[in-house]
Amino acid sequence: MRQVLITGGHGFLGRNLAAHLSARKDCAVTVIGREESADELRSALADTDIVFHLAGVNRPKHVSEFDAGNAGSTEILVSMLREAGRAPKIVLSSSIQAAFDNPYGMSKARAEQVLREFAAEAGASIRIYRLKNLFGKWCRPNYNSVTATFCHNIARDLPISVSDSARELDLSYVDDVVAAFLAELNSDVQGQDGPDVVSYRLTLGDLAGRIQAFRDMRSTLRLPDFSDPFNRALYATYLSYMPDTCREYELEIKSDLRGSLAEFVKSDSFGQIFISRTRPGITRGNHYHHTKTEKFFVVEGEGLIRMRPIEGTEVHEYRVTGNKYQVVDIPPGHTHCITNVGTTDMVTLFWSSEVFDPNCTDTYFLAVDVEVQAS
Repeated sequence: MRQVLITGGHGFLGRNLAAHLSARKDCAVTVIGREESADELRSALADTDIVFHLAGVNRPKHVSEFDAGNAGSTEILVSMLREAGRAPKIVLSSSIQAAFDNPYGMSKARAEQVLREFAAEAGASIRIYRLKNLFGKWCRPNYNSVTATFCHNIARDLPISVSDSARELDLSYVDDVVAAFLAELNSDVQGQDGPDVVSYRLTLGDLAGRIQAFRDMRSTLRLPDFSDPFNRALYATYLSYMPDTCREYELEIKSDLRGSLAEFVKSDSFGQIFISRTRPGITRGNHYHHTKTEKFFVVEGEGLIRMRPIEGTEVHEYRVTGNKYQVVDIPPGHTHCITNVGTTDMVTLFWSSEVFDPNCTDTYFLAVDVEVQAS
C-alpha cells in the first residue's frame, strides 16, 4: 500500500487528484490543506512514500504573499523532511510562469530551486511540472481562470468580457495533468523535470465561441466534433458549471394526427437522432432517399417495417418490438414505411446519416405497396 500525501489538497488540482487516488486500492491518501495544522503535515510526512506538493498561491492580496505561499511552503516541506530524516519522492506543481521575471513566476522558480537543492542533499527523487493554464471541473470562476469564468457565466446566461478575441491561450485539462501525476506513482524515469502535459492553443474568442455553442445546443441540438479531445474536455468542464436546477430541458415537439416527433441531437459528422411516438394503426414514411441512410429502433410498442427497391416489386417486412433490441437498416433507393401494429403507442428512435436540410431533403414520396415495373 503506497502512502500518498497531497499538499494543497483542497484546491482545484488537489481535489481532482485526490478524487482519482481515492478510487484506487493500492494507495492510502492523506490530504493537507490550509485547514490542517503543521503538526498534521509533519505527522503525514513521517511515513509517506510520495508527496504531491500542490500547495501554493497564485492570486494573493499582497505581492509579498507569492514568495511565502510558493517558495515558503516548499521550504517548510523540505525542512520537516530533513528533521524526520526522510527523502520520499516529491512531485511539484510549478508553472510556465517560472521562466518569467514576475513576482509569481519568481516565487515558483525559487520553489523549484529549493526542491532541487533538497534532492541533491538528500538523494530524493523529484519531478517538477511546469503547468500551463488549467481548466476542468471544480476550478473557481471569477478568480484566475478565464475558462472557469466563461463556463460559469455562460451556463447562467450572465455576460462575459472578451478583452481581446485574438489573444492566444495555452490550456491544459486537469484530468490530463492528473493522469501524468498518477503515472509518477510507479515511474522510475530519471530526471527532475516532468514531461510536458498535453496542451491546447486557441484564441480567447474561439474559447468563448465554443462555450457559447455548448449553451446554444439546447436549441440548435448540434453537438460539437467530439473526435477533438479538447472539445470533449471543454464540454465536460462546461457541464460541471451548469446549475443543478437547470440540467433538464424539453425538446420541441411536432404533433399531428399520427402522433408526435422531436429531434434529439444532430452533427455534421454523424447525422442526427430523433424520436417519434406513433398511434396504433398509423403508418409513417412511404418515401425513399438516394444518399441518406437510416436506422429504425422501436423502443416501445410493436411495429412493422416494410421496404422495397424503387425499381422492384418485392416487399420485405420486418416485425419489431420494444421487447427486443432490434435495429433495421434502411438503404438508399428503397422506399420504406413503419406501421404501428400494436394496441398502444409505438415509440421509435431514428438515426439519419444526414442532418435534415429543408432545402435539400433527399426525400421522395413513393408508396411501398405501389408496384414499380423495371424499365
